[in-house]
Amino acid sequence: MSDTATGKQLLHIVIGGELANVGPKAHEFKDLSNIDFVGAFGSYEDARKAWKSAAQSTVDNAHMRYFIIHAHRLLDPANDDTHEH
Repeated sequence: MSDTATGKQLLHIVIGGELANVGPKAHEFKDLSNIDFVGAFGSYEDARKAWKSAAQSTVDNAHMRYFIIHAHRLLDPANDDTHEH
């Protein structure tokens, strides 16, 4: 699957877990062995749907946070598509 705007295959990974601290810029996981790997997706739209579903399922736990990682940027930083999501 590819991003419909660019026609290029993009890779987005959705992960989550319990954070060590809570806050708007918090991103350090409490226990890396308990990371929830939601999946890998070929478009930002699909990744966002999965992220939203996972985040909503843990809404009662303020320490749980899910993230979308733009893995295509990590794999080929010289050819960054410059899409901001």
